[in-house]
Amino acid sequence: MMARSKSASQTRSFLMRRFAEAGIQPRTKLGQNFLIDLNLQRLLVNSAELEPCDVVLEVGTGTGSLTAQMAGLAASVVTVELDADLFRLAEEQLHDLPNVRMLHADALKNKNRLNPQVLAAVEEQLAVDPRRRFKLVANLPYQVATPILTNLLALERPPRTMTITIQKELADRIVAAPATKDYGALSIWVQSQCRVRIVRVMPPSVFWPRPKVSSAIVHVVLDDALRSRIPDRVFFHGFVRAMFFHRRKFLRSELRSVLKKIGKAEVDRIMAALGLEATARAEQLDVETMLALAERCRQRVAAVGGEAMSGEKGAASDAVH
Repeated sequence: MMARSKSASQTRSFLMRRFAEAGIQPRTKLGQNFLIDLNLQRLLVNSAELEPCDVVLEVGTGTGSLTAQMAGLAASVVTVELDADLFRLAEEQLHDLPNVRMLHADALKNKNRLNPQVLAAVEEQLAVDPRRRFKLVANLPYQVATPILTNLLALERPPRTMTITIQKELADRIVAAPATKDYGALSIWVQSQCRVRIVRVMPPSVFWPRPKVSSAIVHVVLDDALRSRIPDRVFFHGFVRAMFFHRRKFLRSELRSVLKKIGKAEVDRIMAALGLEATARAEQLDVETMLALAERCRQRVAAVGGEAMSGEKGAASDAVH
């Protein structure tokens, strides 16, 4: 295990001094809200349960304070920072940590795909030892949190755990139960593969600059048994997204719209076989029912030799919005 770094604590006064010295200001448009409560920083790291065999991906290096803490616990940290000014600040703090790989890059190639450079850096570290495990630990910039999470889960080798600070509204959507206002495609995509819990809700006051909304630390654990129930994740991903494209439409209409190759009569038979009423809506279906519905539709589409789904809204992508 690497020795713990003697890095400066990321307090408000520390950050204000560092930014003043560099002659820069936080760029809130890039989600630069820094966690300044030392107890919550420790809670974030402790919740990740990092071990010497872990390869950690951090999206949003910031000034490198969290990175340095994790470098003392994990085999390797791959940390990604988009902002050139912050990248330079972090380099000053992290340059003598041999198990930290810094990338000045966007973690996303686009909203539907992760940056191949980032994935290659993670894979390189995982390849060092077959016992190594992939984890995500990050104070995620709010505007990229959803595509980062959903695209990582679309990988063949996703993180074993994801421990993150995100907007509370997004956390509520991830853990939401059926028939609630927050339940949707994101809830199903994550819960179909993982066990999720909200570790702590945090007020705006624990960040600098203060965001306008509350945040949450969320711990997501990949569950291989859950994940194995999905024969075709690409189809399921696109299917779930399509079912919530018009949230208030009846499920029957949405199915008929995106599964034109099956036909109306077959859609009705599939719904009847699952005990679904004609007036059912996607938001009422629990994860198990959505899995069963998606698989019946996938098999039927394959039987008739059609495309997975019809139309742009049914296309499988790497992100659930």
